[in-house]
Amino acid sequence: MHSTTHYTRHHLFTSPPALSARRRASLRSASTVRMALREDGPTVAVVGVTGAVGQEFLQVLSQRDFPYSSLKLLASRRSAGKQIPFQGKTYTVEELVPESFDGVDIALFSAGGGISKELGPVAVEKGAIVVDNSSAFRMDPNVPLVIPEVNPEAMSHIRLKGRNGKGAIIANPNCSTIICLMGVTPLHRHAKVVRMVVSTYQAASGAGAAAMEELALQTREVLDGKEPTCKIFKQQYAFNVFSHNSSLLPNGYNEEEMKLVKETRKIWNNDEVKVTATCMRVATMRAHGESVNLQFENPLDEDTARQILQKAPGVVIIDDRELNNFPTPLGVSNKDEVAVGRIRQDISRDDNRGLDLWVCGDQIRKGAALNAVQIAEMLL
Repeated sequence: MHSTTHYTRHHLFTSPPALSARRRASLRSASTVRMALREDGPTVAVVGVTGAVGQEFLQVLSQRDFPYSSLKLLASRRSAGKQIPFQGKTYTVEELVPESFDGVDIALFSAGGGISKELGPVAVEKGAIVVDNSSAFRMDPNVPLVIPEVNPEAMSHIRLKGRNGKGAIIANPNCSTIICLMGVTPLHRHAKVVRMVVSTYQAASGAGAAAMEELALQTREVLDGKEPTCKIFKQQYAFNVFSHNSSLLPNGYNEEEMKLVKETRKIWNNDEVKVTATCMRVATMRAHGESVNLQFENPLDEDTARQILQKAPGVVIIDDRELNNFPTPLGVSNKDEVAVGRIRQDISRDDNRGLDLWVCGDQIRKGAALNAVQIAEMLL
């Protein structure tokens, strides 16, 4: 059951600031701006357009009829010259250089942290608002880290240069953080999460288009009795589960797990919330699953939790115990909404202050491209 209830901003437990009609509309996943190519729209650049998220940027921009007066498709020198059709026109991919951002209003970046660190500030200096999908700026205290349904007020001070604004960077959170907090934040606002334990089951798409291609190739090879090709992960991915491929840190956690810890605290503006995570790669193509155990400051029963989530924007509940029907990565693939199910009281607690959830979301869409475009919509 998907709620169409209008979303009202909340920041933790404080009264929300007023929102413009346009900003309220941008938070409803089913709504679109409905304008597309128009003379008074912003100039938009897509950085890393030939990658998995870059291609998804274009799909989401088109499906949501995002307004633009002109569009620049940017990538590496290797990809320059490629032809990409978009909304009835054919665009030529341009090589990404500092001059690419001349006249650009909004730049959607998904070309890796190195490119973002190098050219993000260049775009800002030229007056662009950069929405960056990498980890380069997420923990910078001067850069808002935004999930539009969760903490839109974090970017309320940023305006397009044509609206008396100036260049700035807005960071897209990590995919696993976005998917988790979409399902958890509505409950957090009601009962205040004091501890969260997350186990993630992450898809190939999080490692890029090449990883998705290798998973498909390995699956065919293994079924044919051949040795699997292992270039991206250095081990068999098909029919397997293994610890996330990000670097291990001295504390025994990997970088992906610590992203979830640190980003949750920043987005919720709460350094006291206790978060721990275990992140795994599973052989799914483009959607993550996450098991979440929550401990609350105040009591919260499962029926009330369902009522809260039914009203949450961008969330759909799939929680049919009789039919054993719950969210799956396959079921949410290519979908905008994050699905929540397996909602149940934590039986290890006797005080109604614990819940267990299962959350699934499309890593390329809400976990990356859709969230970034929603951020851009809030600038309009």
